[in-house]
Amino acid sequence: MTLPALPGQSPEALSLWLHEQGEPSFRAKQILEWVWKKKVVSFDAMTNLPAALREKLAASFRLSALTHSQTQGSADTTRKFLFKLHDGRYVESVLIPANPALYGEKSDRRTLCVSSQVGCAYGCKFCASGLAGFARNLDPAEIAGQVLAAEQIAGERVDSLVFMGMGEPLANFKNLMAAIALITGPETLHLGARHLTISTSGLVPQIRELADHPQQIRLAISFHGATDEVRDRIMPVNKKYPVAELMAALDDWNAGKKQKLTLEYILIQGVNDSLEQAGILARHARGIRAKVNLIPYNTVEGLEWKRPAISHCRAFQEVLKDAGVMATLRIEKGHDIDAACGQLRLKRETAEGLIQEA
Repeated sequence: MTLPALPGQSPEALSLWLHEQGEPSFRAKQILEWVWKKKVVSFDAMTNLPAALREKLAASFRLSALTHSQTQGSADTTRKFLFKLHDGRYVESVLIPANPALYGEKSDRRTLCVSSQVGCAYGCKFCASGLAGFARNLDPAEIAGQVLAAEQIAGERVDSLVFMGMGEPLANFKNLMAAIALITGPETLHLGARHLTISTSGLVPQIRELADHPQQIRLAISFHGATDEVRDRIMPVNKKYPVAELMAALDDWNAGKKQKLTLEYILIQGVNDSLEQAGILARHARGIRAKVNLIPYNTVEGLEWKRPAISHCRAFQEVLKDAGVMATLRIEKGHDIDAACGQLRLKRETAEGLIQEA
């Protein structure tokens, strides 16, 4: 039987465990400080705890939710981390340096792209995460633990999170929100909710549920097609929640949230990059007061899609700007390390026989 991971324990759950062990509740704050603030890698390092309590902790919990397996470094200092889970599966996170165009050349801001599932069931045709199908949801410790592990490896504070890695975050809603409680809690990581962005392919019921959540978490939509015809071709979720239904949910989101919505739009040559699509995308963005993040396609081994020429990407961006839409074109980040989430995990799990080659 696998022990539960200590980073997955909420302050309340840890206090209850201490009570059951006959230990004082104030120890919970000390333990959480060792885990989340000091980021220790052994129970013996928790020097202000009695030896007997450290032994109880070691007998009851794993100190880490995942194990660092590999790092890929990029010329632009983007780093991809491959983590091994307790059941032998793998998951990826990507640590992305600041965009100088937004934050200045000397900015040291860091964003971590976090995964929420092993694989993905939603089958977007351009994405590596779902190539081998869906394996399982990550639990709260495995989601929040990616942040803790990335900070341990990098020796740096992560400033913001985007739940845009492997998987559909809103399909793992309960575990995701439990992880966010750990990430934002004052006794744990204490990262402000406004520095968290959840990306979804367009799960309308969960968008409405998230809209009722009190924290001001940001929302990004993996849009990637301005019409049902294009989205149907590359995003099967659109057949269940078509563009008009998605836009209605985002209108309702705007009614109760202050943060500006983001439409993520991967530009794929000959598929969704026509200037006609740009014009329709501009109308959608204006209607929901959203900014648009344009992303030239990251090549995925085994998929046919290609990225457009950078000149065409800029022309697409100009259509949006001319229509009064805030539109950024993402500067190259990690293209030389297979930064599209899922590729490194796919190679490793295939090599280890966890995934059968097609």
